[in-house]
Amino acid sequence: MTAEFDVLIVGGGMVGASLAIALENSGLRLGLIEAQPLRTNSQPSFDDRGIALSYGSQRIFQSMDLWPAIAPFATAIKHIHVSDRGRFGVTRLSAEAQRVPALGQVLTARELGQTLNQRLQQNDSLQLLCPATVTALRQQPDHVELVLDDGRTVKTQLVVAADGRDSTIRQLLGLGAWQQQYDQVAVTANIATDKPHQGMAYERFTNSGPMALLPMSDNRSSLVWTVSTGQEQALLDASEAEFLAQLQQRFGYRAGRFIRVGQRHSHPLSLMQADMPVQDRIIFIGNAAHSLHPIAGQGFNLGLRDVAVLADLLYDAENCGSMSLLHRYQQWRQQDQDQVVKATDKLVRLFSNDLSLLGHFRGAGLALLDAIPPLKQRLADRSMGLAQKQPRLGRGIRL
Repeated sequence: MTAEFDVLIVGGGMVGASLAIALENSGLRLGLIEAQPLRTNSQPSFDDRGIALSYGSQRIFQSMDLWPAIAPFATAIKHIHVSDRGRFGVTRLSAEAQRVPALGQVLTARELGQTLNQRLQQNDSLQLLCPATVTALRQQPDHVELVLDDGRTVKTQLVVAADGRDSTIRQLLGLGAWQQQYDQVAVTANIATDKPHQGMAYERFTNSGPMALLPMSDNRSSLVWTVSTGQEQALLDASEAEFLAQLQQRFGYRAGRFIRVGQRHSHPLSLMQADMPVQDRIIFIGNAAHSLHPIAGQGFNLGLRDVAVLADLLYDAENCGSMSLLHRYQQWRQQDQDQVVKATDKLVRLFSNDLSLLGHFRGAGLALLDAIPPLKQRLADRSMGLAQKQPRLGRGIRL
């Protein structure tokens, strides 16, 4: 027999899982296809990759009644300090000045994924199809048929592709994407310092690329160190003492003395935006639609805003695969997606350049940004994910 759904989500990562949870009270027939078994029993460690949630993302999770389960793992960002190495300009943001409890929250990807998976398996309205992958796709006038690797065929009114940067659904449809290669690699690790971080997040620009430190539990900080391609291997191979010494020299002592580093990983950096993220009865969200450089920490937050808007529209939909719904989604999300993609690209280019004159302009720009309240407020709103029209989940309204 062929299983039939109203909404079939392909990809059970953090974005796909969040959408399934957001729709759990919608009355829709929901399915989730994921290539890996869903696990809930993995334990966090010093080496877990950190992920930053904006204040807007925290509010979305609160509206989904997920925040009580996430909060014990999260560390609040109380302050953000933005600087350019060797230049005088600095921009500072604070939760107190914005009248919010925190500018954002940081936790490990494993802790967030574990919490989402636990909630997924408590969802009686959701059919989990995992482990499974999609091998073929056929678009019909009133539904989409997907063929799975175990031979099953499933039908759905709407396919939501949340299957990552190398989306299988995008490949099966033969769709292209705009990509920008930066010839940069991010070296990531968790770092401990000899003094409390006090909720301070740092974004420090250098001539080889940006560095970020995000506050985490147990006085750890999540490090993202961007270097030119080819330079990462020396950092990965360095002893702990050598790595910490190089980091200290590069970052300075604003955060204190670096005393411990966890396991190091590297990730090539580029930008991707799908050419046509809305198709007949198919929507691409999260990294399947847009994959960002981590310079502003907006990747997952942008995907979660996709989730909040799509859930808002689907709750009121008479036909979840209708072209009118797809167009409304695209109109609502296009500006936010385009602005974040373009702003990220400009930041990378502006702050990865070693021209002396440009460096002076950058320093002056940061100082000017810090001194002009309307500009600073605009930066804060974008950082917190509040600069665009908010769906119900983003306004604290449960669906």
